[in-house]
Amino acid sequence: MVDYEVTVSTTNLATATTFSNVFIKLVGTDGESERTWLLSLKGAASFFRGAVSTFTVSCPTSLGKLVLIELDKKHLLLFPQDSWFPAKVEVKSPEGDTYHFPIYRWITDSEVHRFREGKALKVFEDNHNLGQYAREQELNQRAEDYRWHVYAEGIPHCIKVDNPLSLPCEVRFSFTKTTEFLYTASAGLTELNLKGLDDCNEKWTDIDSINRVFCCKRTDISDYVQQHWKEDALFAYQFLNGVNPMLIQRCTVLPGNFPVTDDMVFLHGQCSLADEMKKGNIFLCDYKRLDGLPSNIINGKKHYLMAPLVLLHKTPDDKLMPIAIQLKQTPADDNPIFVPTDSEYDWLLAKIFVRSADFNEHQLNSHLLRTHLLAEAFAVSLLRNVPMVHPLYKLLIPHTRYTLQINYLARLLLISETGVFTKFASSGGEAMLPILNRSLSSVKYSSLCIPDDIAERGLKAVPNFYYRDDGLRLWDIIYRFVKGILSYYYKNDIEVQQDSELQKWIMDIFEHGFLSQADTGIPQRFTTVAELIKFVTMVIFTGSAQHSAVNTGQYDYGGWMPNTPISLQLPPPTTKGTTSEATMLQTFPDVSTTVQGMATMWLLSRQSSDFVPLGQYHEDHFSEEIPHKLIKDFQGELEVLSTAIKVRNRSLEIPYTYMDPQEVENSVAI
Repeated sequence: MVDYEVTVSTTNLATATTFSNVFIKLVGTDGESERTWLLSLKGAASFFRGAVSTFTVSCPTSLGKLVLIELDKKHLLLFPQDSWFPAKVEVKSPEGDTYHFPIYRWITDSEVHRFREGKALKVFEDNHNLGQYAREQELNQRAEDYRWHVYAEGIPHCIKVDNPLSLPCEVRFSFTKTTEFLYTASAGLTELNLKGLDDCNEKWTDIDSINRVFCCKRTDISDYVQQHWKEDALFAYQFLNGVNPMLIQRCTVLPGNFPVTDDMVFLHGQCSLADEMKKGNIFLCDYKRLDGLPSNIINGKKHYLMAPLVLLHKTPDDKLMPIAIQLKQTPADDNPIFVPTDSEYDWLLAKIFVRSADFNEHQLNSHLLRTHLLAEAFAVSLLRNVPMVHPLYKLLIPHTRYTLQINYLARLLLISETGVFTKFASSGGEAMLPILNRSLSSVKYSSLCIPDDIAERGLKAVPNFYYRDDGLRLWDIIYRFVKGILSYYYKNDIEVQQDSELQKWIMDIFEHGFLSQADTGIPQRFTTVAELIKFVTMVIFTGSAQHSAVNTGQYDYGGWMPNTPISLQLPPPTTKGTTSEATMLQTFPDVSTTVQGMATMWLLSRQSSDFVPLGQYHEDHFSEEIPHKLIKDFQGELEVLSTAIKVRNRSLEIPYTYMDPQEVENSVAI
């Protein structure tokens, strides 16, 4: 007889414990063990949360090289079926070899579950018959568990699911995450309910009234915004370092529908638009995706959504300042071009219409579509097409954590017929799907890769652009890590081409994420290692750094409603000199719309206690030495960047923290 030492680790999560009897079978190249009941002196405590327990499995002869294990559990008589979350199993063979079996899956039934040895294997390397069978069976089950669903025509497909409990266990929120999410959501609205504001449809009568609501939830930046929201410098700053740094671009030729003249923007002829454009000092923000769409009916009243054009100028002292705003796309006598020399409230109201348009463009395009919905397409395709033993699964699975459930909740609570965004945002009614359709049609592969995107928008030399600076450094760090991992497993382009699981993954993304639109530039198959490295870098960057950049600061810049109104009740002025503070207050959304927006942005900006920062992998899916070293190097580079960002931020009037690796979550989880 020979003995195998089996060590079972149970994850230290609430509800991970099982009281059931646990059984194991070891399968090797030369045979398999009997199904063995795992018993130890710990008794029932062997599989408590956080427990690490060792057992002996005896076999008549050596099993050779271990290929997989089979785990199952049987609940005790009179006890209900429970769930168990094992982290990993380690097996020490009589020959002295140690085999690692990563699990990190909920086992909720009495079925047999097979788990492969931790060494990553591509499909064409998987030569053992039982290994091939287990791989095929796993993917067949995944195809059932993760089915595509068309939520609405013209937007990326999502997972088909009836409710959060019908999601596969391994992709659901943890108990901690669920509890905190529900508490934060209810606490924010409860506080406003107690103030009697959530169903108050009255208009704001003065700024102090808004302040009394705002005082209940505040951050350092939201306080700064409250004090400076009227200033041109903060208005312009947000195009670079607010929550929507995705629209601004260098302007080399004025759009034909934006007839700004030198006399409008440069007094006394000290310079000209043509000269400043040649120098690279003129920038444009164009909200054309919002044009021509019906705006929402909120609390029984029509609201307004403009599609403005904004011109900005980089001054000699390297400050970005707005110099012209046109609130509708088509030039006309009743569509004036507003400039900073107009009356205080003419200019301020024009900026308010831009900020409201920016909220709607940001939420539907930059945030929902380009991070949440694409991250879900990446995740569903991974879970359908790539088995646990594959190196791509091991690399990407931490970057899918909670994404499927948070997106289900977004569809249920935000963009459904009764969702907060649908009911209270200017673009939340009939305009929402057309905007999403237009947004997907405008997505190009290059725009998802920050080095290409910054170059194409002509923003390489803009000063004080911290989204760019931190984002490019983060991209480079992620790229080097991904290159190290994938180059270790793919030695040449031919190996990429013959990996059928990899090719199914990208084809599913092309078909279901980008709706087979070839002009997006999204690859339909991979032909080189370099192509694969770039695409996987983009996937990780999108679900971590990019999502953080467009999500984390929502309350910072939107908590003070006048800076980011989610809807507006009056149309824009058609002539200059007709606005006042009273006009502005009447234009703002009503009280209930304001507080619903505030509560939602507060919820979506909160970090949960089980937040996992970028590069921290609590689940050890890799067993080889080189990937472990690459992970440590990756973490070291992220730490250096985090320190550099913190040092820089000490000297900034408004710290930019959204790309600090310690503040960036591994996945789209909120």
